[in-house]
Amino acid sequence: MSWQTYVDSNLVGTGKIAKAAILGQQGGVWATSSNFNLSPEEQKFIIDGYAHPDNVQAHGIRAEGQKYFTLQATDRTIQGKKGADGIIIVKTKQAILVAVYSAPIQAPEANPIVENLADYLIGVGY
Repeated sequence: MSWQTYVDSNLVGTGKIAKAAILGQQGGVWATSSNFNLSPEEQKFIIDGYAHPDNVQAHGIRAEGQKYFTLQATDRTIQGKKGADGIIIVKTKQAILVAVYSAPIQAPEANPIVENLADYLIGVGY
């Protein structure tokens, strides 16, 4: 399956995720929804956030120029909130899944979608 299919079917295709991207841990966008544009600086900050979770906690997360208040930053998952909308970022062995959800969707509906895809990718070596 192509990386784009994971974004289109497994994330955005669920109806719970508004926008999504898959980044390589070494940099670069592997796939993205057509309406999601992370700047190179935002991509680098997200990738670096796993090495420096205190920085993510202190400064929040930016995606498409929008700042999300950090709710959680662990070695696997970073979660942020901006009003009623949110962002979920999950690290696998080689990739980083970035997913944005919009109200009325809430974190408990969106998180398992991203976490389950991450578990699958880890299981197949990615």
